[in-house]
This record gives sequence, C-alpha cells and structure tokens, in this order.
Amino acid sequence: MSTIKRLQRLTGENSPKQKKSPRADEISELRRRIEAVTSRRPAGTQKAAPGLYKSHLQLQDVIRGEEVANAFGKFLIVHAHYAGSSKHGSRSIREMTALDMKAAAILANNADIASFDCKDALFLDTETTGLAGGTGTFAFLIGLGWFVDDTFRTQQLFARDFSEEKACLHFLLEVAQEKGFLVTYNGKTFDVGLLAARFILNRLPDGLTAMPNLDLLHPARRLFGHRLENNRLATMEKDIIGFHRYGDIPGSEIPQRYFDWLRYNDPHLLADVFEHNRLDVVSMAALSIHLAELLDSKPDIVRNDHADLLAASRLLADRGDSSGARSLLEALSKSDDPHAAYEARKSLSLMHKRHGRWVEAIQIWETMLLCNAGNFFAVEEMAKYLEHRRRDFQKAIQIINQALSLPNPRTALERDTLLYRLRRLKTRAGCLNEE
Repeated sequence: MSTIKRLQRLTGENSPKQKKSPRADEISELRRRIEAVTSRRPAGTQKAAPGLYKSHLQLQDVIRGEEVANAFGKFLIVHAHYAGSSKHGSRSIREMTALDMKAAAILANNADIASFDCKDALFLDTETTGLAGGTGTFAFLIGLGWFVDDTFRTQQLFARDFSEEKACLHFLLEVAQEKGFLVTYNGKTFDVGLLAARFILNRLPDGLTAMPNLDLLHPARRLFGHRLENNRLATMEKDIIGFHRYGDIPGSEIPQRYFDWLRYNDPHLLADVFEHNRLDVVSMAALSIHLAELLDSKPDIVRNDHADLLAASRLLADRGDSSGARSLLEALSKSDDPHAAYEARKSLSLMHKRHGRWVEAIQIWETMLLCNAGNFFAVEEMAKYLEHRRRDFQKAIQIINQALSLPNPRTALERDTLLYRLRRLKTRAGCLNEE
C-alpha cells in the first residue's frame, strides 16, 4: 500500500460518510508534500514526459568536442577560441589581456597576485548537480579559460556520467599546475570548496584551494552594489559590461537538465548548459578588466559611473592604497557632476584629516563654506578642528551660529548635533574665561 493510501486510511479521508474535518486543509497540504517527496522532485514541478526527449542523435552531433582519455578514464572536452578583436559586450578580448596585476591584487586583497602575469590566470566556473553543495553534489561540467597572447581560450570538461568524474578532475589538476592563480565568481564560497570535496572523495590531491583566488563577486559587490538590484553575474554582464544573453537557461534548471540527460541521453538537453557555462567564463574575463580599470589613479571620468569611482576610492583606502585613493578622489573632485565632485571632496578632506594633512583638509572645508556657509559637513569639521586642534572656541562658536542663522534646510539630527556642539563650546569658552 502506498504512503498516500495509508494516510487516507488513517485519516478516513476517503470515507463518504465522514464529514470534512477542521484539519482537512492541513491533511491536503500534507498529502501534497508527501507526493512531492515520493516523486523525488521539488513541490510544484511536473515530471517531463519521456517522449519529450527521445532522440537518435549522438552527443557529438550537438556538442562539438573531443573525447580525451587519461589514466583514470575518458571524458569530453569542448574547445572555443576568441580572437583579440572579438567583442564581449563593450569589451574586446584584446583589452582583457591588459589586466593590471597590481589592481587585480587589490581586488583580491592578496598581494601575491601582483607578482603574476595575466596569462597566469585560470578562469574557473562549474555546473553541478545541486546548488546547495555538500558531498553529494557533483561538478559534471567544469569551464576553464585563459589568455594566450592577445586571445582567450576556453575548455569545458564534461563528465558524461558519474564514472568520468575522476578523469575530469585529474585533467583539471594538470591544467591548474600550469597556472598561477584562479579567477572565479563566488568561487571561494562554492566552486573551489566543492571541487576540494570531490578531490578528496576521488583520492586526488587538492590542487586548487591553495592557489590565490581573485573572487570577483566580493569587489563587484562593493563597487556596484549601490546601484544594482542583485549581485548575480548575469546582472553584472548586462548593467556593467553591456552584454545581454538571450534565451539563457536559468542556473536553477541546470541540475535537472543533467539528470534528464542521464535518463534520456538527448544531447539537446545540454546545448544550453554548455553555452551558459562558456559565457560565464568569458564574462568573468570581461568583468575583471572593468573592475581593475576602476582602480586606475587616472580613471576615465567620462566612461565610468562616478559613484562607482567613489566606491573604488573607498576600496583602495580600505586595502591600504591611500595614494591610489587620493589620486582617484582628486580626479573626481574636478568632475562636471556636482554631486560626485562634492562627495569626492568630502572623502578627500577626511583622508587628509586621517593622515594629519591639516592644511589640505582645511582648504577644502573653507572652500565649501565660501560656497555655502551652512554646509553641515564643513561646519562640523571646521568646528571640530578649531575646538580640538586650535582651541579657538570663539571662532568655532561663530561658525556654528552663522550656520544656524541661515534658512538652509537641514535635518532635525543635524540641527541637534550643531546645538549640542554649540553648548559644549560655550561651556569650554566660559571655563577658559574664568581661568
């Protein structure tokens, strides 16, 4: 007797004489969940009809690759080659080969990467049988990419069934040994950890975890998170490098495509998966050059979003490159965008303040006050300086009183902050006079 039948018998749900129980809705929901579990599919999905995928085509008829054999078995490799003149969104392949390694090291927060050449980079992305990870998750497709002169090449290692995993992993190790560092997108959290587990399960050495890893997700989130709806690579492609995918398979559907391939052996199921993975690898190369260019001390003010450049200056400062951050802010302070220029001057003045360059900081605050005597930021910073550095309480009181007398719109918090500072200054000035 099936689980559903047992449940019906226990609850009396099939009895025509029994009135509907107050818990009938709960029982119906429980039945739905059990049906989902017993069918081994997520609730709400339907199992595709077997006839939908029947095909007499061979894998090589759809996926143009070559079978490779090594000591651990066979698997399929699919190659692609991009000439220097090829475009990916707004970027050309030739541009990507000019990756600034100092900037790459800052993006990765790993100084070791600065000692490499961009041709030492191994771009890595996997497609797996599950998105949650764990020892039961298997990377059936491993996408790789690297630069050769002014071109970009990709290789996709495909395990046609579970028995080919070890051969794929061994080949991956051989490729990784020839490279210096990894470039991934969320690879530190997912891809590299997953592959490390698969190496252990297949009794192979882990040749990836120790490699320096430029995980593009983290700097991309810091530089673009202020204006993007999410941090997915597809969003970065569309909004940052101007590359649009059409008919792309959602990542959530990829695991089921592989299971269906194992069941029906229809190569059409995999064509979209290979395309998705290949584009991910190329997009990482395009995104890496865009991220690195934002850290340039002489940025292209016209080409780049000014808010992105402000975020880049903060990243540089946080990573200890105060000189690069200062150069970037000085360039932005001359921007035609009033908001960007103002924010750059604010950040630049605070940087001068932190490093004890008081003359430069005061010059910026005084310029701000000449333009607007009620500027809250400049008033507060000048008052702090006069109180703590110069002990000129009267002048600080004068600046705050002037700001409070102006009809400038300000928040209640700003007004309360200035009033609190004013009371303290008057108290200190009074104590000084009594002395």
